[in-house]
Amino acid sequence: MNDGNHDRANATGPASNGPRRNLDRRRVLKTTAGGAAGLSLAGCLETAGSVVGDDDADPVTIGVLAPNPESDATGRSIVRGAQLAVDQLKDDDGILGREVEMVVGDTNGSPQEARRQYQRLILEEDADVTVGVSTSEVLVPLLDEIAEQETIHLTAGSATTVASERVKSSYDDYKYHFRVGPINGTNLAEAQLDFLTEKGGDIGWDSIAVLAEDYAWTDGLWDFYRSRLPETDIEVTAWERYPPATDDFSEIYTRVEESNADAAFISTAHTGTAALADWRPEERDFEFGGIHVPMQLPSYYRLTGGDCEYAAGYASATDTANLTDKTSDFVTAYQDANGGKSPVYTGYIAYDAVKVFAKAAKRTDSLESDALVGSLEEIEHIGTTGTIQFHGTDDEHPHDVIYGKDNVHPVYFQWQEIDGEGQQTVIWPDEYAADGAEYMTPDWL
Repeated sequence: MNDGNHDRANATGPASNGPRRNLDRRRVLKTTAGGAAGLSLAGCLETAGSVVGDDDADPVTIGVLAPNPESDATGRSIVRGAQLAVDQLKDDDGILGREVEMVVGDTNGSPQEARRQYQRLILEEDADVTVGVSTSEVLVPLLDEIAEQETIHLTAGSATTVASERVKSSYDDYKYHFRVGPINGTNLAEAQLDFLTEKGGDIGWDSIAVLAEDYAWTDGLWDFYRSRLPETDIEVTAWERYPPATDDFSEIYTRVEESNADAAFISTAHTGTAALADWRPEERDFEFGGIHVPMQLPSYYRLTGGDCEYAAGYASATDTANLTDKTSDFVTAYQDANGGKSPVYTGYIAYDAVKVFAKAAKRTDSLESDALVGSLEEIEHIGTTGTIQFHGTDDEHPHDVIYGKDNVHPVYFQWQEIDGEGQQTVIWPDEYAADGAEYMTPDWL
């Protein structure tokens, strides 16, 4: 997943990392019954010995972890966004005056394969940092590996709060994890409430029916909505947590209509396309929006034959949002490098992650992990998604990117047809919307 994420993984127990062996900052990984690839101590010593010498002559290696980059849009954008950042660094004296190279590990969306690929990037490819991982079910099991290797990891996709909870509860073990984006699950829920309270009245959403697919990633959202929405001026006419396998929304939508809601406010990833197919083509008597992961794809209008027209969705960034003075330049460069294709949100974040790492290394003049941790904790970087800073160790979510209008602030867009083409038109916050861009009420209402 993604911005609204398939965050189905739950917190696991504390790490059981025994005494560590410092082998040129690489760590011996334990093999498991799951068949993860392992290396013998002798092999690790041999690997460590092979890099002894003139470190300045060695390239800085960026390890990228992405799911199915040949076929998955989020994985593909992670790789392409990171590659663009690496290419730009190569053209600008590298990192600390050293060449920069990138190696990719295809996680296949699997925790077991992610572990194998992580081991390969760290122990065989000698990665100085890892970037990526787009789902929480992959990230959470990997946190102990990151702690064991004591190598910086910059997340670009998962919103689970488990990572920052680990940093807070056991800082010395988990301090190597930083989330460049998206904003974490708690902030994700806050952003939805901010949209509804700041923009809902302007677009006519005075009453909503709250819908959410019954997957674990929506647990926190659902609890947040249930506790906080009653405190607002927005009327909630219906609450419905619908089954994961739902592919027919006709009865659900009849109940929404009977509740007289102005809009269905949905949280969906797995069931999103079916939810749209039963809304716009059927011209249901309410508007539609919320966290809808498939709608984040720039090609979604074409893929659905326009079924998403008039639907409103949430994203870390879009190719029409001028979040900073770097956003449009990145989009143009990305499109030029990839045959006119636009990135999904993970592309922006992976690009920013590589640039943040390079800046942190320059600030501390070191690639040593503990020095980088301190540098990242103090960093302020204007990226494509906003001004990137991380929560401090005393905050509720240490090492997570800070959410807010002065930092990283996602947008709401509406799919609109412009000159015969579908476009993700930003409608909130107003300062990120194009001149004259406004929400459009569906033409049948």
